[in-house]
Amino acid sequence: MTLEAPAAPIFRRLVAGTIQAGIEELGGRPAMVVRTVSTLRRGALSREDGETIRMAAVSALTFRIPMVLVLASSGADVSEGVASLHGWGQAAGAMSKCSGVVPVVVVVTGPAISGPALLLGLADLVVMTTDAFAFVSGPAMVEDFTGIRIGIHQLGGTAMHARSSGLCAIEAGNEADAMAHVEHLLSLLPANGDELAPLGPGGDSVDREVDELRETIPARTTSSYDVRRVAAALADNHDVTELWTRWSPQLVTALGRIGGRTVGFVANQPQALAGTLDIAASQKGAQFVRFCDSFNLPLVTLVDTPGFLPGKDLEWRGMIRHGAELAFAYAEATVPRVCVILRKAFGGAYIVMDSKGLGNDLCFAWPGAEIAVMGAEGAVQILHRSAGATEAEELRAEYAERFLTPWQAAERGFVDAVIDPASTREVVAEALGTLETAREMLPGRKHTVGPL
Repeated sequence: MTLEAPAAPIFRRLVAGTIQAGIEELGGRPAMVVRTVSTLRRGALSREDGETIRMAAVSALTFRIPMVLVLASSGADVSEGVASLHGWGQAAGAMSKCSGVVPVVVVVTGPAISGPALLLGLADLVVMTTDAFAFVSGPAMVEDFTGIRIGIHQLGGTAMHARSSGLCAIEAGNEADAMAHVEHLLSLLPANGDELAPLGPGGDSVDREVDELRETIPARTTSSYDVRRVAAALADNHDVTELWTRWSPQLVTALGRIGGRTVGFVANQPQALAGTLDIAASQKGAQFVRFCDSFNLPLVTLVDTPGFLPGKDLEWRGMIRHGAELAFAYAEATVPRVCVILRKAFGGAYIVMDSKGLGNDLCFAWPGAEIAVMGAEGAVQILHRSAGATEAEELRAEYAERFLTPWQAAERGFVDAVIDPASTREVVAEALGTLETAREMLPGRKHTVGPL
């Protein structure tokens, strides 16, 4: 009898279970792909399945290639008892060791329920199809404990995870669409943390002027604009891939290329909550900064924020602790970091958006940028509460002229240069080229603690 050789290495080929693992070509590059291939017990994970995922993660780590888990599982296999729990525990332990070493992407194409759903939280990026859903405790348990009846998609559907929990980085129509997204994402990333991301196609000169950016900022300081237009203007061929689009939209996180090299864009979005930072925005930004730092992607931060969003509930839920996550992530990052202040940069939010104080490599500002503890309106209210309307207006104008210009920050060294918006792409590209060979000595310690 003639045995047909597999097109790519398939690991544990004859082991019974719902999971199959092997090396596949995704976008012309090898990746360890783990798939749920059986509808047996709705993809319930047995001990053998957990061992297969564990082995795949270990192999991805050994071969230094990305790991992609395509998952549709009803949870741990109840018929196996504690052995199935041990299996997915092994898988979780192995996937954790991949963190920061090789990219880990999970594609959810159906249910992801109970303990194994936590595997999604271990991934760098999660892509979910329209009909997918994921939760630790299902609708029946929620109703038993709370008395609230809720549907599976309302509880843990793709839309919920894209909008509210921040689990879903990209929404896809079906599995084929999801895998196309995965291929594109992997094309922007290195195979592992010891390499640089592959160069993209050329054809877009880094000297290209972006004249449209001179008209981006509205004349009224309270008017909004779409900061994604700024990121697209700076990127090669105006091509950016936004992640977590619907989660905390006041902060934009996206991947793109400048001069062929992949960079991570972090930008305040004035169209949502005026670009203020809250708990979710801080978590989103910190997660993305740490991701970029792990895989050697330079960071380009576009700043336009009036501060942190005020609120009793935010403070009670830990605004201080979570706001510090973003500051900590930036301060810990060792990749090249370039900051461009577009308009407002006020208070603590200015600091955590990769300010010079946190150690960015180069900081630029547009001529109309306002950099201060607070805006003129708030400053006059605090310093001159008894001033009449006419006097207050004069004081606001005086404050703006004295303290809100980027020139004062530049004179003190907090801004390296005030630049023409039209030359921003060229300036940023030149800065990244200069910083490409920079290296930083890391302190010898087991790991940081940091706010979580």
